[in-house]
Amino acid sequence: MIALARKYRPKQFADLIVQDHVAAALRGAVAHGRTAHGYLFAGPRGVGKTTAARILAMALNCERRAAGTGEPCGACDSCTRIWTGAANLDVVELDAASNRGVDDARELRERAMYAASAEGRHKVYIVDEAHMLTREAWNALLKILEEPPSGVVFVFATTEPQKIALSAAPILSRLQRFDFRRIGPHAIVERLRHVVAAEGLAVEEDALHLIAKSADGGMRDALSILDQVLSFGEGAVTAGRVREVLGLISDELYGELLRIVAEQDVTGVFPLVDRLVEAGADLGEFVSGAGETLRAVLAVGVGGEAQGLTEGLQALVREHAARLPPADVVRLLTVLGEMEVQLRASGNQRLAVEVLLLRWAMMDRTVELEAVIKALGKEPGKGEGGRGKSGSTPVLRDAAPASPSPLPPSPAVSPAAVPEKGPLELDRLRGLWPRIVDDARARSPLLGALLAVTEVAVVQGGTVGIRLLDTNAVHAEGIERQREALAQLVGRYVTEPVRIKLEGAGSGERSPQRASRMTEEGARQERLRVLRAQDPNLGAAVDALDLELLE
Repeated sequence: MIALARKYRPKQFADLIVQDHVAAALRGAVAHGRTAHGYLFAGPRGVGKTTAARILAMALNCERRAAGTGEPCGACDSCTRIWTGAANLDVVELDAASNRGVDDARELRERAMYAASAEGRHKVYIVDEAHMLTREAWNALLKILEEPPSGVVFVFATTEPQKIALSAAPILSRLQRFDFRRIGPHAIVERLRHVVAAEGLAVEEDALHLIAKSADGGMRDALSILDQVLSFGEGAVTAGRVREVLGLISDELYGELLRIVAEQDVTGVFPLVDRLVEAGADLGEFVSGAGETLRAVLAVGVGGEAQGLTEGLQALVREHAARLPPADVVRLLTVLGEMEVQLRASGNQRLAVEVLLLRWAMMDRTVELEAVIKALGKEPGKGEGGRGKSGSTPVLRDAAPASPSPLPPSPAVSPAAVPEKGPLELDRLRGLWPRIVDDARARSPLLGALLAVTEVAVVQGGTVGIRLLDTNAVHAEGIERQREALAQLVGRYVTEPVRIKLEGAGSGERSPQRASRMTEEGARQERLRVLRAQDPNLGAAVDALDLELLE
């Protein structure tokens, strides 16, 4: 049985997928008798470099090629022998990986001096992996490439043309170079549909998309993967079978990731990573897929469509796109870009992935200033004195309060649910702590998640010391930022003022420092202070909703 990648290899220039610029140039050169004596075909693997070289050899030696056309017939004896790779006096294919030395190059040069087997035919030498040739081998070929015998054509195919430029720069000026493009997922899916129909196979549409995505721009790889999946079992080829054969991560896990990020469910991060590890998933592949999924969410959020995903994942993306504004998704992708090098080089990849997902889940949300002012019941852009709206719209972000500000009212916890206020005592506060955590979770999911991993350690005077039950630096930072809000929450249960201190992490207070030169950050803060002073409505919105103003 012939492999699909060989069975459906193109026989004419018109059959080359995506490489129209190469096909048109070579077809025209053959048709007008202007074929060069040397070509360099460069591009990723599996995109048609060697196939194009064979089609060129077929066109130059075709027995039935019509005059004035550059396309081979693909059916004559000469075309058939070249296409199948059978022995041929006039077309020779060499693998430079195993014939890379100067002696091999000299032998090739001597063979090229002999004439073709018949009048009007061409001798074509196709050298694969040409970047593997040594500098001495290139030097041995230099003379014959400068003054080649009549009717001799050299085609060098390579995935790494930069290596040839380093070791044999003079060669490049003697060759016509064609750069082959990666084949897009849509073109691969179309070709796979043609092959599936020709073979009479039953293959799900989602399975074709998964195969195209895994092929990474290579048509040969896509057909090889299809062959591999077909040999795995009987019946229709489903997306599940493709995932099982290739070890791909299921759409369900990416959907769970979107839920965690949209709901800021910090506690859901570790179970998700546990599921990935238990399934033997490649965490690097998961992060890459997470980036593509967020990119699809961003595309939907700005009015586009999620391309190249299965129908199931597209539905999940559309479901969560409304809960993740484009500005937030851009920030999530920015964090991914910042951590990309760390993720790739980390000795503990699991920890690096967990930190990334925690940063995503704990990231604050942006909100437009106009919406904030409308929520306050004021007309946007009209402050005291009737000033108009400014040219640009600032963005607000949930952040740690610079000064104490009231907690938002809780719809889930009524004042009646709070017990009668009592003394600030260690045992009493420890007994009330689960209730305080539930109260915090109802008011702010983020604060509730942080308190769930804490305990009351000590009570001294009006200071309540709390201790983290883990050593997560992200949790410690979150507690420090929420100290004032937590103090107000605990104050609902006691009769005296409360101050919160994180045991083992300092009080968060900083000692005064010497005055220094104005920094870029200092200048930005000064500009924002002036902006607040100019528009009282803006300042009121920041203070009332516990927000931080960004440029």
